Amino acid sequence: HVQLQASGGGLAQAGDSLRLSCIVSGSVFSVNFMAWYRQAPGKQRELIADITRTGIAKYAQSVEGRFTISRDNPKNNMSLQLDLLKPEDTGIYYCAADIWVDPADTSSKIFWGQGTLVTVSS
Repeated sequence: HVQLQASGGGLAQAGDSLRLSCIVSGSVFSVNFMAWYRQAPGKQRELIADITRTGIAKYAQSVEGRFTISRDNPKNNMSLQLDLLKPEDTGIYYCAADIWVDPADTSSKIFWGQGTLVTVSS
């Protein structure tokens, strides 16, 4: 049974840093791309960073230069370093991963973590 567990959210002040983690548990064949999404209050969920299995990262313009995504393939986990936080970074952060669970499967599937709340005060 594959699960993603996100953690590391909390309260921060503008300019502070936080580090979010996402752990993939359960038996998997391969974890392909991994990503972080954010849902701000009253807004739709948006993609803010993703990373391929080979480590190629992309960022939303709103977080470029302040957030850093990374992953540890042998451990099947991913992190998001949040620096220079702004009040507009407040929201629930979700991790997601495209996972090939079993080599006999015909395709991979997208799995979601439960979300971790980040609140940034001015």
